[in-house]
Amino acid sequence: GHAVNKILKDIIVKSKTLDGFDAPYVPGWDCHGMPIEVQIEKQHGKNLPAGETQRLCRAYAAEQVERQKKDFQRLGVLGDWDNPYLTMAFRNEADEIRALGRLLERGYVYRGLKPVNWCFDCGSALAEAEVEYEDRKDPAVDVGFPFAEPEKIAKAFGLPALPDKPGFAVIWTTTPWTLPANQALNAHPEFSYHLVDTEKGLLILAADLQEACLARYGLTGKTLASCKGAALERIAFRHPFYDRLSPVYLGEYVTLDTGTGMVHAAPAYGVEDFQSCRRYGLKDDQILTPVMGDGKYVSTLPLFGGQMIWKANPQIVAHMQERGVLFAHKVEPHSYMHCWRHKTPIILRATTQWFAGMEAVPGYNGVKPQETLRETALRAVEATQFFPSWGKARLHAMIANRPDWTLSRQRQWGVPMPFFVHKETGALHPRTPELLEQVAQRVEREGIEAWQALDAAELLGNDAAQYEKIRDTLDVWFDSGTTHLTVLRGSHAAEGAFPADLYLEGSDQHRGWFHSSLLTGCMTDGRAPYEALLTHGFVVDGEGKKMSKSKGNVIVPQQVMGELGADILRLWVASTDYSGELSISKEILKRVVESYRRIRNTLRFLLANIADFDPAKHALPPEQWLEIDRYALELARARQQKVTEGYDRYQFHTVIQELTGFCSEDLGAFYLDILKDRLYTTGADSRPRRAAQNALWHITHALLKMMAPVLSFTAE
Repeated sequence: GHAVNKILKDIIVKSKTLDGFDAPYVPGWDCHGMPIEVQIEKQHGKNLPAGETQRLCRAYAAEQVERQKKDFQRLGVLGDWDNPYLTMAFRNEADEIRALGRLLERGYVYRGLKPVNWCFDCGSALAEAEVEYEDRKDPAVDVGFPFAEPEKIAKAFGLPALPDKPGFAVIWTTTPWTLPANQALNAHPEFSYHLVDTEKGLLILAADLQEACLARYGLTGKTLASCKGAALERIAFRHPFYDRLSPVYLGEYVTLDTGTGMVHAAPAYGVEDFQSCRRYGLKDDQILTPVMGDGKYVSTLPLFGGQMIWKANPQIVAHMQERGVLFAHKVEPHSYMHCWRHKTPIILRATTQWFAGMEAVPGYNGVKPQETLRETALRAVEATQFFPSWGKARLHAMIANRPDWTLSRQRQWGVPMPFFVHKETGALHPRTPELLEQVAQRVEREGIEAWQALDAAELLGNDAAQYEKIRDTLDVWFDSGTTHLTVLRGSHAAEGAFPADLYLEGSDQHRGWFHSSLLTGCMTDGRAPYEALLTHGFVVDGEGKKMSKSKGNVIVPQQVMGELGADILRLWVASTDYSGELSISKEILKRVVESYRRIRNTLRFLLANIADFDPAKHALPPEQWLEIDRYALELARARQQKVTEGYDRYQFHTVIQELTGFCSEDLGAFYLDILKDRLYTTGADSRPRRAAQNALWHITHALLKMMAPVLSFTAE
């Protein structure tokens, strides 16, 4: 995949250069982030001092850059290899802090408590792009919340009183571990709910799901009364195993797909739950957050304190069984969020983080954006060209539905968020923009380590005692997402320009680099930092299966280059329609080798037959050529036009079709076949032979230019 990406970029840079554009390629590396920090933890253990972690990470990243650089050069990638950009270069780290300052001053950045994607192994919040979905088995349970206010329930259902028996509002969940943090129930205002009399007591169930629920519980039931969800608003029910109440809030997000039509809300562990409870007036300090960053409950939690949440699941189920509030229980496979690095399940967890707001934001010092970030970004998507065109709908949908961007991470190897916040009020220091610039200047001289070593009193003086230094680092997607500021208009402003003509990456980057770059560009410039986006698919084996070491179907670029040469790899990339998956196998490479030989053998024939041709001495005006020579040159011109169009549209597989068609059909099967007699039998310096050589000389030049962006070594 890495090779595909670099080769595609290189073909574009070379074809644009041949088109007369100044298209320098500045190679670059995103150097911060979790993968490197995880490697350092594996090699040197956890809990190293922050400065030491940063030193080791910097050295590790530098070593990887040098190794990859050699591989990319071996691929034939033309670039300013002596002057690449590195996000860990001191100037780039400093400019990233300045970029954060710009977003803050424009009113997009705020601090708040919110459920964010949280990985216990990373010990940090995750970006949307770092979440993948895998199947996982979890207990699916139907749980009864006992009636606490029977008179209000009777009134809601239009009854004078309830029968004298226990009653429950029943919810369904696949995350029993969230029940200790339950603070409310959610009902849909428009759904019909029934009060059902069963052998186990009175149950409140959605009318449409009643039959399915009773079958699941093995109960028979008689409907006593009906009401809309809106009538149940604010009626309180008892928690299934703690001595507290859960009121009913109304939520449009409740569905009738599965479950009971009523949902339990743990605001710390679900976005909709959080929004619903906040809408009903729950304050940040009232939200229960019993799960710690390592996945264990706080030790003070009754019944399950100190336990890992996944291990607590069956114990919570067993406890509810004992209390008689469990109506059904079965283990079900379902699609669940996992960390893309550790492949372990993650949770949504409410923590205090720094965000870039997609909708209305609190603003900074009274400054608020004129339109929401979501509106600006959706406009920018419409103004962008996409190759292939389906990328537009994909990115549009992601922007339309995404939550606020969590900018902060709880790690060491990343650019710091060098904020000072008041210990009591949590407010940013009044001189924050000025302080950010002072920190940026230090980082420009000494790297991010300068923030680590900084004593607050150096910048704050007497205020230092009232302020705390924030330890968070910036999301690594902010590193790559701000390269239009730190690189295009910073370290490499002379080689680049804003906006970039093209960003090119794999299709996963609609939620990664394309996405973060779009958001930062919209916040700083009100537009995308690129004119166009090009997306390529992933590499699979000959049967369309993902490559994995365990299957033994991995093909390593270095091996192909060693055995067949870099041009075979380049030709494979160019021959494949990269808009879908790119298949590679030994069989496929054999076919690529055949195409390559056809082109190479054509060139050998051309070179052999113009070996004694000197254009300064032997050039003839075209009217002195034979008609077939002029016709052959016309065939070359027509092919060249189609090849140029293919390069312009980034459709390289059509370029290769034209190129191989030219060599095998126009030249091999027609012109060169007829020409052999004249080249081999007429006098060495005769007009018929020189006329043929004139045509061949021009055809050779045309062929070399057509193939040079792809078959760079062969063309050379």
